[in-house]
Parts: sequence; structure tokens; C-alpha cells
Amino acid sequence: MQGIILRICIATQQLEVRRQPGGKLLHRFPCSTGAAGTGSEEGSGRTPLGHFSICSKHGENAPAHTVFRGRLPVGLYPAAARGEDAILARILCLHGLEPHNANTRARYIYIHGTADTARLGTPVSHGCIRLSPQDVCTLFPLVRIGTQVHIAEHPL
Repeated sequence: MQGIILRICIATQQLEVRRQPGGKLLHRFPCSTGAAGTGSEEGSGRTPLGHFSICSKHGENAPAHTVFRGRLPVGLYPAAARGEDAILARILCLHGLEPHNANTRARYIYIHGTADTARLGTPVSHGCIRLSPQDVCTLFPLVRIGTQVHIAEHPL
């Protein structure tokens, strides 16, 4: 789908899908961002702020409870997770477009599915943006490589 922008708000723990131009809201999903807050420091577990683009997509047509390691499917949850904080369903990789967040891709900051759906809406991730497996499967076909993403402390 052309003309989509993603907006992620740290304060509300929500990801919005908007059509551009005009900004019409298409979807709003509860998400979880970094438990350690915001920032771009390597190894910090923080969610970076600013402007990004989707640089790669992984998991198309995989079952919604597929577990990924290194962006490759390794089995189905829960058997493949072995007590891990599993990355499920789909992965949308982020590329930072500003000097302060240029390391986002190297930090492996993603939008991805999580099995920890009970805590969506609270900051509990290791820096990624987590969605339910169903919501990330809904989002995945709407975005393309190059889709713009904006992550901010407060609603835009």
C-alpha cells in the first residue's frame, strides 16, 4: 500500500498506521517499547527516537507463531523459544535516518511480534517495538521497504 507512515508514541505505547498525505488513521495497535526508556546507545536496551525507514521485512507467509533468530524462522512457539523472549510472526527492520539514531540497524531494532501480549501497552522490551503476533501480521502487508517510521516521546 503506497503512502503509509508509521508513528510510534512512547507515552501512549501505541503504533499508528496513517495514510499520507492527510494523515488519515488506518490502524492503532498497542505496543511495547524499551523498558530502559529511550536512547540510541549501543547495548542500552533503549528505544531510539526520531525518523526511520523500514529497511527489510522478514516472515512473509510464516505462521503467526513462528519464532525467529537472526531473522530466520527456527520453529513454532513455544517449543522453539526455549524460555527466551522470542521474536514472533514478522520482523520489520528499522534504519535510522538521523545522526543520533544512525546505529539503529546495527542495534537490531525491529518492529516484531511477541508472545508477551499481556504486557503490551507497557515499556518492557529490550529496545524493539513489540506488537501482538496478530497485529504485526496485519501491519506487515501494509508497509514496504522505505516506509517512513517516526518514534516520539509524545503524540504527534
